[in-house]
Amino acid sequence: MQNEQLLQKINSPADLKMLTLDEMKLLAGEIRQLIIDVVSKNGGHLAPNLGVVELTLALHKVFTTPKDKIIWDVGHQSYIHKILTGRKDQFPTLRQYKGLSGFPKRKESEHDAFGTGHSSTSISAALGMAVARDLKGEDNNVIAVIGDGSMTGGMSFEALNNAGDLHKKMIVILNDNEMSISKNVGAMSQYLCDLRTGETYNKIKHDVEGWLKSLDFGTDVLNAIERVKGSVKYLMVPSSVFEELGFKYLGPIDGHDLNKLLEVLEAAKHVDGPVLVHVITKKGKGYEPAEKSPNKFHGTGPFEIATGKKITDPQAPITYTEMFGKTLVELAEQDADIVAITAAMPDGTGLNKFAECYPQRFLDVGIAEQHAVTAAAGMAAAGMKPVVAVYSTFLQRAYDSVLHDICMQDLHVTMCLDRAGIVGDDGFTHHGVFDYAYLRSMPRMTIMAPKDENELRQMLNTALQFNGPIAIRYPRGSGIGVDCEDELKELPIGKGELLREGTDVCMLAIGSMVQTALQTADALAANGIQAGVINLRFAKPLDEELIVQAAEKYGKLVTLEEGVLAGGVGSAVLELLNKAGLMQKVQVLNLGLPDEFVPHGDKKYLFRDLGLDTESIKEKITALVKGAGEAK
Repeated sequence: MQNEQLLQKINSPADLKMLTLDEMKLLAGEIRQLIIDVVSKNGGHLAPNLGVVELTLALHKVFTTPKDKIIWDVGHQSYIHKILTGRKDQFPTLRQYKGLSGFPKRKESEHDAFGTGHSSTSISAALGMAVARDLKGEDNNVIAVIGDGSMTGGMSFEALNNAGDLHKKMIVILNDNEMSISKNVGAMSQYLCDLRTGETYNKIKHDVEGWLKSLDFGTDVLNAIERVKGSVKYLMVPSSVFEELGFKYLGPIDGHDLNKLLEVLEAAKHVDGPVLVHVITKKGKGYEPAEKSPNKFHGTGPFEIATGKKITDPQAPITYTEMFGKTLVELAEQDADIVAITAAMPDGTGLNKFAECYPQRFLDVGIAEQHAVTAAAGMAAAGMKPVVAVYSTFLQRAYDSVLHDICMQDLHVTMCLDRAGIVGDDGFTHHGVFDYAYLRSMPRMTIMAPKDENELRQMLNTALQFNGPIAIRYPRGSGIGVDCEDELKELPIGKGELLREGTDVCMLAIGSMVQTALQTADALAANGIQAGVINLRFAKPLDEELIVQAAEKYGKLVTLEEGVLAGGVGSAVLELLNKAGLMQKVQVLNLGLPDEFVPHGDKKYLFRDLGLDTESIKEKITALVKGAGEAK
C-alpha cells in the first residue's frame, strides 16, 4: 500500500490486519487528520477520539469484529472504530441529519455490539454478553473500553464486583486520560494517578533493593528479593484492588505505543478469566489546541483548524447555561446556604464560575448522578439549599433518588435541567424529552420552564425561595435576546401568564415552545385566524383558573411542549379539563413528541419532521379552527 493512500484502502478491519506496524503508525496520522477535518466542520467529540487512535487500531488488529464484541463506554470515542468498520466514506456526515451517529448504534453497523451514550454501562453489558456466550457454547472475545471518568460511576463497580465473582472470560480496557468531560475528581482519580506514577512503590522498591543488596546475605535471602519486591508492590500499589475483585491486572502501559498495545492485548486475549488492561492515553493527542485544552475540545462546535478557535456568532444572545451560572453566583452572594452540585460537568452546566467564587460550597461528585441527587437531599435535610445542575437526559439515571430521597421527604432541592428538549446533533441518547412526564408523576414536585433567559433568572430566584422539591428545565443554546431585568422577582407558584388575546383558538405553551406559539399566532393572523397565547410557566401545578377560562372562552385549545406527549404537559391539561367537566365542551390538540425515539440532526429538520415548526403548527391549527381537524 502507498503510505499516503493507506486510509483510502481501509474498508474493513480485515484490511487493517494486512498492515505492518510501521504502516499502522502512518495510518494513525491519517485517521487523526480525517477526524480533525470532519469535526472542525460538524462539531463533535474531538479530544476523546484523538486520544484512542492507537488503542482502536490495536483492538481491531488483535480482535475480529463482529464476532468479537467491542463495547465503547459512553461511545463518544468510537469515531475511529466507525472509520475502520466500513463507515469511512460516510464519516463526513457525522452527527448530521440522516448521517452517521456520534455514538455506537446497533442498527447502524453489525460491528457496533452495543448502543451507548450514557456513562458506566460497558462492563455490565460486556459481562452480560460473556454470560450469554458461555450459555450458547460460543468462543468469541468480549471487550469493554471504559474511560477513567466513567469509573467514577457506581455501576462500573457493581459490574466489576459481579464479573470477578462469576470469573467469566472478558477484557476491560481502562482508558486512563485523567479526564471525563472536565478534570476528574475523587478518590478513584487519585487511585489511578497512583497506578500511573507508582511513586510510593518505586521509591520503596528502590530502597528495599538497595538495602538487601548492601548486606552479605546468603543465596536463600537473595533469592527472596523478588518475593519481597512482589510483596511491596502488593502492599503499596493500588492494582491489588482490581486483583482482589478477581481481575488479572495488566499495566499501566503507554496507550500510544502500538507495539506494546499489540503485545499486551494479545496476552490479555489468552487469559482465562476477567482481565483489566490499564492504558494511559493523552486526550487530544496529535492536535495541539486539544492537547492544551482537552475539556474545551471534549465536545466542540465547529472550529478553525489552524488556531483551534471556535466558530461562533459574536452577536448571539447569552446562553441559558451561562445565564443560569451567572444568576446562581449572584444569588449565592446574598445567601450563604446555597450550595451547587454537578456530576462531572462544571463547564457544561455553567457552574465553573460558581466553583471559582465559592469552592467550599461547590461539589463535583464525578459521573454519579444518583449520588449527586441523594447527597443534595442530605444537604437539604441539614438545612442547606442545594442546587443540582444536570443535563435532563442524565437526571433519568437518578430517578429513584429524586422520588425516594427528595420527594418522599419533601426536601428543598432545586434541580436545574440543562439541555431539556431536543438537543440536535447528539441524538436520542441525549434528547432531554422525558423530564416533564416522569417528574410530573412524583408527588410534591414543582416543575417550571422559562420562555426566555430573563424568565430563567426569575425562576431560579423563585426556586431558591421555595420550600420543597422543585425543578427548572431549559433548552440547549442561546436565549432569544430579551433584555434581562436587574431585579430578581419571585414568581407566584402555579400561575401562568396571558401573552396574547385572541378569539378563535388559544395556544397553551410552555418553555421553549412559547416563542414558537407567538410566531405561529402571527402567521395565523395573516390568514385571518386570531389565536391567543398563554405561557403556562409551570408544568406542575398548572394554572387551573387560567386554563379553564381559556377553555370556556375559546372552545379550542392547543398545547405545545418540547417533550413526550405520553404523560407530558398536554396530558396534564386534559386531566385538568376532565376534572373540571369541560371535555365535552372543548376541542384539544396536543402537540409534542410522539411515542418514538427522535434521531440526531439539525434541530430545524427534526422540528419539521416532528410537526413542531411554525409552518406545521399553523397548518394543524388552521385545520382545527376550520373544522377539518380532530380533537386529540
